[in-house]
Amino acid sequence: MENPQNLLFLGKALALGSALVWAVAIILFRISGRSVHPLGLNLVKSLVSCALLVPTIWILHQPLFPSLPFQSYGLLLLSGVIGIALSDTLLFESLNRLGASLSAIVSCSYSPFVIIMASLFLLERMTLWQLVGVALIIAAVVLISHRNGVNTVPQKQLVAGIILGLLAMLAMAFSIVLMKPVLTHSSILWATLMRTVGGLALLFPVIQLHPRRRKIYQNILSTQNWKPMIPGSVLGGYVALVAWMGGMKYALVSVASVLNQTNSVFIFILGVIFLKEPATRKKVVALGLAFLGVVLVLLG
Repeated sequence: MENPQNLLFLGKALALGSALVWAVAIILFRISGRSVHPLGLNLVKSLVSCALLVPTIWILHQPLFPSLPFQSYGLLLLSGVIGIALSDTLLFESLNRLGASLSAIVSCSYSPFVIIMASLFLLERMTLWQLVGVALIIAAVVLISHRNGVNTVPQKQLVAGIILGLLAMLAMAFSIVLMKPVLTHSSILWATLMRTVGGLALLFPVIQLHPRRRKIYQNILSTQNWKPMIPGSVLGGYVALVAWMGGMKYALVSVASVLNQTNSVFIFILGVIFLKEPATRKKVVALGLAFLGVVLVLLG
């Protein structure tokens, strides 16, 4: 029988690893998003994820259709619809409007949303220090939404990007509480595959009904866009996603979500280094507030 402490450590390590890999993927998605529609980018990410997960499950001799209640399948598929098709598309829309560094700060709302959802639906309790941390993270989001003379993002675009980012994090948090009961007694790879299939089940019809569907398909089929898009999809849709699911499986949802939140620091730094996004004083202060909030949530 596995040692619970070892499994808890594994869950934390996977959550941190997921944060780092996802940060690199976000930079690649930001580059891809300049020419690829968020729906198309999400579709490619999900297809690449399925294309890698199926042979991985087969190589490891795990069943594609394990003997689990129909409800387990349904919850994972619904979690994918909300957490992949809806949340990731909103995230990419927000990323296109805000850029990587600002998007990283807005994404700090992820862990508070998860903690609130976990306390409501999974009966995980929040401490006073965790509430203080949540307040600091909200303050960071408010700070970057305030306009000043050096803001490089137009106010309307800034507000829209923040709202889309917050909605993306809220949807992701809800998808987590949906899947957690199933994840505790199922394979990480299979659960990841089911969520991804759920996301694809919504993405395909939405794109087919989109008035610019021809342009969306043209952009994702253009080999010029593959250089950042395919590696980003492998890292974000396969490596980071499997590690993220592992963190959620073996650690408490609230703890794993806060460790995931460290991706905000990685994204901010990578955005400044590789995308040449300005590291203004306000961004640095907001990031500091957000990260302090994350620490309080983790230690509270």
